[in-house]
Amino acid sequence: MVVTQENVAVNGSRRRTAQEIAGILRERIQRGVLKAGDRLPTQAELADEFGVERGTIRQALRALQDDGLLTHVSKGSPPRIARPESPGDEPRPTAVGLAPRLMEAFTAPQVRIDAVCLTAETLILALGEPLRRIHAGELRPESIDVRLLLPSRHIDLAFPAPVTGDDESVHRQWLAQRNAQGHVLRHNLRSLRGSHGIDVTVRFRALPFTPPLKLFLFNEAEALLSYYTITRREAATDSGTLELYDTVGPDAVLFSFLARTGQRDTAFVAESQKWFDALWETITTDLTLG
Repeated sequence: MVVTQENVAVNGSRRRTAQEIAGILRERIQRGVLKAGDRLPTQAELADEFGVERGTIRQALRALQDDGLLTHVSKGSPPRIARPESPGDEPRPTAVGLAPRLMEAFTAPQVRIDAVCLTAETLILALGEPLRRIHAGELRPESIDVRLLLPSRHIDLAFPAPVTGDDESVHRQWLAQRNAQGHVLRHNLRSLRGSHGIDVTVRFRALPFTPPLKLFLFNEAEALLSYYTITRREAATDSGTLELYDTVGPDAVLFSFLARTGQRDTAFVAESQKWFDALWETITTDLTLG
């Protein structure tokens, strides 16, 4: 980073950038601390709060306006929080819809991701853009906390599973995929500690059942849900070609619930977080990636 008067305080400590300030305000909006229709503090008040020049505040506000979160930024009076359009109004395939929502979550100073799924495949794919932007210096979260609930290796999965018979090769292939993808996810995130000094925590716990859906929770502000739709298909295994009950994968539709869009979505996010936390703290067990 180029050191200028804008990012060095009088005492020599680093000042927050416009991007960091925008991230903090964005998180307040997502959490409902700042609600639709509320006025922001004045630019002078924000400059005092964050210890920066007003020009930095103006850059942060323009970024939030570009994201559709603020209105009337250049009208002279403090801008208002925009009335949001729910990202869930037009459900899209999981592989398409998850990435931009995860990108939004990574603009917060403290990133928290909770997920329930069969494997970490979808999450790994969606993390590509946030990681690229962190390495490019365009994003700089202070911390990243990831918790994943994945099926235990010791249970009989409902899917993927043979249509008839009991073929252990199906379970072995799923387990190898679960473990390999978990290692990739953990490595990609933990590497940010050494390269960018970001406080990163990645944890796994094992579910005693096959999850019927994928659930992603971002910063306790958004819940994204995708049902595992089961289909019957042929697949190659160690034992040859088998008929399996399996899922449709990344083409499943993703539904988004954002806490700041109304009472219904706010309640859904809160209850989903409570459900996840209860599983994490009660009937799940430590998961060691093989």
